[in-house]
Amino acid sequence: MFAAFLPILAIVGLAPAVPNIIAAFGDVPGATTLVPLAVTAPGLMIALFSPLMGWLADRHGRRKLLLGATLAYGAIGLVPYFVASLEALIASRLALGICEAAILTVTNTLIGDYFSHNQRRGWLTFQGVIGPIFGTGTVFLAGFLAAQSWQLPFVIYAVAFPISLLMLLFLYEPDVRAEAEAQDAIGTPFPWRRVIICCGFTLFAAALYYVYIVQVGRAFGEVGVDSAAQVGILISIASIGVVLGALVFQWVSSRFPSDLQLLIFLSLLGIGLVGIGLSTNATVMTGFAFVQQLGAGILIPALVLWMVSQLPAEHRGRGMGIWSGCFFLGQFVSPLLVSGTQFFAGSIRDAFLILGIVSIAGGLSTRLMTKLLK
Repeated sequence: MFAAFLPILAIVGLAPAVPNIIAAFGDVPGATTLVPLAVTAPGLMIALFSPLMGWLADRHGRRKLLLGATLAYGAIGLVPYFVASLEALIASRLALGICEAAILTVTNTLIGDYFSHNQRRGWLTFQGVIGPIFGTGTVFLAGFLAAQSWQLPFVIYAVAFPISLLMLLFLYEPDVRAEAEAQDAIGTPFPWRRVIICCGFTLFAAALYYVYIVQVGRAFGEVGVDSAAQVGILISIASIGVVLGALVFQWVSSRFPSDLQLLIFLSLLGIGLVGIGLSTNATVMTGFAFVQQLGAGILIPALVLWMVSQLPAEHRGRGMGIWSGCFFLGQFVSPLLVSGTQFFAGSIRDAFLILGIVSIAGGLSTRLMTKLLK
């Protein structure tokens, strides 16, 4: 559960620092685009390498891959703290993404390996609760550190080292073959149709999910909030919604089918984005950011539970690898989506408004999508 937070930490830990990093490289042409892309660059590598990591996990086991990737994550994440150049920042973020590909794929696969369907719901809720708590603390700390120096937030990545020690002590290699034999699923073909549908929708949802995480600092800037520390405080307040959303997921997932779960989180996400786009002051914007974060708290556990339920044991690593790749491809393309929308809309808040409407429309299409899985 702690390890699963690391790929999210890789981006939320820099959210308050984005304006300061842009300012630090203000003399570099295109810095306003390059810096957000550097922040989300791990998404590109996760998209490219997660299927490979899933294949390795199925073929050679989960535990060693996860331990090695977590240690490398800690070391590589610290590089920009020591090397103050945009090239080093981008290169280290790309390398970090390879580590994240293994971490995200294996942690989600282990949720399927260790637990039954109902147990998965409980553990995903737990993950959804502790993740935002860590995230809120991380954003608050990152905002404070970013106010001192744009490089200081990168020291947060050292948290991977104690997490790797906990994994060494407590994680074990699951007996996947025994589970497959018990389900009479040895030799079943890979479920390509289900994976393509689920992963295509995940790409769409993730691109919208990261709009807020990467760009909300700029939205607050348009209503007069210029301090990175103040942005960090406001984001931390709104992030309480993620914890509540994770708790709501436990209730929602026990009462509604997957299509309605997806409709609920995309609608909340969309309403929040629309409200941020229409806000004229920081107080109102923080309130709608809370609504957006409420939907975000439901999003990841709902998508993971939905995807895991589509996969037989012997293909779980590979399937979750493809899912991880699509989720973080959404992270990588999100700034491009926002930049393109802002180009036509005129401001970052207008881009939030338009993409919020897209999110609500996507939620209304979930019933048709789930019918295609049958």
